[in-house]
Amino acid sequence: MTMSYLHITTPLLQHRRLSAMLGQSVWLKMENCQPSGSFKLRGIGLMCQRAAARGARHLICPSGGNAGFAAAVAGVALGIPTTILVPHTTADSVRQAIQAIGATLLVEGQVWDETNQAALRLCEQPGYVYIPPFDHPDIWDGNATLMDEVAGQLDFDVVLCSVGGGGLLSGVVQGLQRNGLAHIPVLAVETEGAASYHAGLAAGECVTLPAITSIATTLGARQVSAHALALAQQHDIRSVVVSDAQAVDACLQFANDMRSIVEPACGATLAVAYQNLPQIREFQRPLLVVCGGIAADLVKLSTWKTQFNLT
Repeated sequence: MTMSYLHITTPLLQHRRLSAMLGQSVWLKMENCQPSGSFKLRGIGLMCQRAAARGARHLICPSGGNAGFAAAVAGVALGIPTTILVPHTTADSVRQAIQAIGATLLVEGQVWDETNQAALRLCEQPGYVYIPPFDHPDIWDGNATLMDEVAGQLDFDVVLCSVGGGGLLSGVVQGLQRNGLAHIPVLAVETEGAASYHAGLAAGECVTLPAITSIATTLGARQVSAHALALAQQHDIRSVVVSDAQAVDACLQFANDMRSIVEPACGATLAVAYQNLPQIREFQRPLLVVCGGIAADLVKLSTWKTQFNLT
């Protein structure tokens, strides 16, 4: 019997203004349309479903935002008590969104590492299952369904996606490989001040950033997963780093073009196209993963627009 997923099949749209501007056929996988507001429901949802099938009685997820919200959506849909732990730095709007759908919220620690330790302690209780934000095979497997939906539907020659901890990147690569598309390159995009993947590739090993200084806090994994880094040895993955200002500018243009609000963490990927960066110019049919995110709204976009003196 085939399991019914918690995520939805998201729209695949051509971005007509960017296509005309770049002289390419630019396509968008609109993961911001997921019930959780981001792609996270694919991987997190699948992991929660598999945990439920094994008898989980309580789900525990430490997260600064999108992963926690996805786990909350999944837990409520599955009818399993779910506790989301966030650090003190998590915005009130994100905390309220998690609580509003029926999950329990705990604020623990000044940074995510401390939040994670508190979550692991909770999971020592019988029946309590730890749901990590990005670093688990179930999560990569679920995120790969994104590429399952595109394969056979669209002729594309490169995929662009944002990288935080590497869960989306790992899923994209896995999805390409299991659909006979292992030859398709991936542009892995980060913002300055949150570029742990770029640092890891340069060093040839996982690097822990001293701090996250980017406003794209949901890209703020101080160290990318070892799995995501290892994938660069078997797949054509190219690191791209953009500025916060470029990411915000892309968010603003995207809001005007597509009538849709996304986080700077998502704007990073969009910026590669909006800025017509050299890395995208060799391709003709780019596919951009619009990863979404719940930590952006009109007020924040307006504040960032002023902060970076954008017109």
